[in-house]
Amino acid sequence: MTVTPATIAVALGVAAPEPDSATWNQWALWIGDALLLITARAEELGIDVATIDEAKIDYVVREAVVTQVKRPDDATQVSITVDDGTTSKSYRSGKGRVSILDEWWLMLGLTDPSGAFSIDTVPRVGVSHAPWCSLAFGAEYCSCGADIAGHPIYEMSP
Repeated sequence: MTVTPATIAVALGVAAPEPDSATWNQWALWIGDALLLITARAEELGIDVATIDEAKIDYVVREAVVTQVKRPDDATQVSITVDDGTTSKSYRSGKGRVSILDEWWLMLGLTDPSGAFSIDTVPRVGVSHAPWCSLAFGAEYCSCGADIAGHPIYEMSP
């Protein structure tokens, strides 16, 4: 892992903070937080972090920390009122903590295959439909339920 606070400064296009300054230590903490999130997800999925491309890990850590530096809290609007005048400014909201986007999890190969949308849409081999199933008459759908249960569950014979 080669991400340092100096790397974060380069990504932001700013001068690197002084080593051991509050900013340096904060960025180093956030780098550690991003690595912790990656390690925890890998352990949860039973994947050895050492098998993940180091360049990809560095990219995700760098981008997660840069995002946190740009939007460190979840404030979305600041208003200032002086006498009869009011000015306000809206900001794009951050999560208030280091977070890793879904697209980055995908890049690292650390997505859970048993998520909400892991539905097998391929019909099972050997499924026998009822003779009067809609498929037998040219429809593109099954009306007997065999595609769901593996055997006809609707339109049972009389």
